[in-house]
Amino acid sequence: MGGMGFIGMNTTMRLLDVGEDVLITQHSASRVPDAIKEHVGKRLFIERMDVTNAFEVTDIFRRYKIDGIISFAAPPARGISPQVDYYIYTVGLQNILEAARTFGVKRTALASSQSVYSGLTSGPYREDTPLRIESASQIEAFKKAQEIQSLHYAARADIDVISLRIGSIYGPLYYSMFHPGARMLHAGLKGEDSDFSDRPNGTIFEDDRADWVYVKDLARGIQMLQTADKLNHHIYNVGSGRATSLKETLEAVQKAVPGAKASALKPGHTEGMADNPVMDLSRITADTGYEPEYDINSGMAEYAEWLRHNPQ
Repeated sequence: MGGMGFIGMNTTMRLLDVGEDVLITQHSASRVPDAIKEHVGKRLFIERMDVTNAFEVTDIFRRYKIDGIISFAAPPARGISPQVDYYIYTVGLQNILEAARTFGVKRTALASSQSVYSGLTSGPYREDTPLRIESASQIEAFKKAQEIQSLHYAARADIDVISLRIGSIYGPLYYSMFHPGARMLHAGLKGEDSDFSDRPNGTIFEDDRADWVYVKDLARGIQMLQTADKLNHHIYNVGSGRATSLKETLEAVQKAVPGAKASALKPGHTEGMADNPVMDLSRITADTGYEPEYDINSGMAEYAEWLRHNPQ
């Protein structure tokens, strides 16, 4: 669900690569990327579905033999309105979980976010780290609530549900440009200075760090969790396992695209930035053997090469 988005599409391609058949549901998107066209109608099927419409959800499950769900269904990152966000995250979630129960789905994986760790003063972030109740964004608020509600529902309905706390992603098919490294890379390939006028004072800081994960690593981690025979936990970090600074990120971009510029990047760090904001990968590694294959340099190099052949 939500398979036409950035993470969803990369996860779809990973699942196809390892031999899985895939059904993508989409609410409003209509694009079919070239990378998957050859599989449509054979091993890949695409259906329209509104996750908040219980009839449509049930109809899809009746028509297809679905043995696993990976859901990226969510409102736009910037939100529509609190009421609409709440409706999608609650009614949509209930419909997904009830379909999993009714049709005996083996495992349901729900996309959460590293934003649930916002407000913590230091990492590494572990899945059993206590989280604050307050939330600074709709993503942080609703992902926390989704985890609580889905784990309770799963326990009562006796279904297998896992939450995927996803790092900050970049790579092929990325389009939102929240990721500063992706913004630097896209601008560099166009011979332009990267624009951060939407940030406070138009500035970003060299020592700001985050767990930047290349999307192919992320998709592989999600696939490994979804297809594992047995899992020992219900919440998993899926990231790079490393906190990378924006200075290191620009250096990686410049290796891939010599001459790339980011004049908005200044010395220092954002006030209140957490120390070592890295996602601990002990759980996913122990249960699936997942290890990231890309660091910031190899990730940016491959991403740059992809963009040269697939300009956005």
